[in-house]
Amino acid sequence: MINMVWLFLIVTGIVVAAVQGTMGDVSAGIMAEASSSVELFLGLVGIMALWTGVMRVAEKSGLVEALSRGIRPVLGLLFPDIPKSHPAMGAMVMNIAANMLGLGNAATPIGINAMKELQKLNPRPTRATNAMCTFLVLNTSSVQLIPATVIGLKAASGSSNPTEIIGTALLATAISTLAGIAAVKTLERLY
Repeated sequence: MINMVWLFLIVTGIVVAAVQGTMGDVSAGIMAEASSSVELFLGLVGIMALWTGVMRVAEKSGLVEALSRGIRPVLGLLFPDIPKSHPAMGAMVMNIAANMLGLGNAATPIGINAMKELQKLNPRPTRATNAMCTFLVLNTSSVQLIPATVIGLKAASGSSNPTEIIGTALLATAISTLAGIAAVKTLERLY
């Protein structure tokens, strides 16, 4: 469906440009933006490679495992119905730890695995459980200790201080996570 929306927007833009006689401006704009996109991409690849390496070092040094140990007791409180030794709990811990470190791409497959494991515990497979909804909220709001993607985009765009976003990102994501948990736990009591 979204492909059809994009196709409609592109075709409409081309038709309007042709009717108004501004096809030359459209072509020049497309080429200029394509060039700046390539420059941004190349800059972003280097920054993302750096942060991926830093995160790999954090994983090898035990930082991710330490973060996971710190998260596990909190998740035990948020998910009282999930056994502590169940694979769903381990997958949720790793997903949240990866998200906290700004590794959204690495967190996605782990999050999908966590949902599959939660589904195995679901007595009504056609309906999401409270644990699934809570995990979805945690995954979506995800507290960011290191917003690596935003830092990479700011650095690639020529920011003089790309890491200045860390404090505000931490505050914003902490508030969104607390609000999400409050909302899901309130709604959990209603149903």
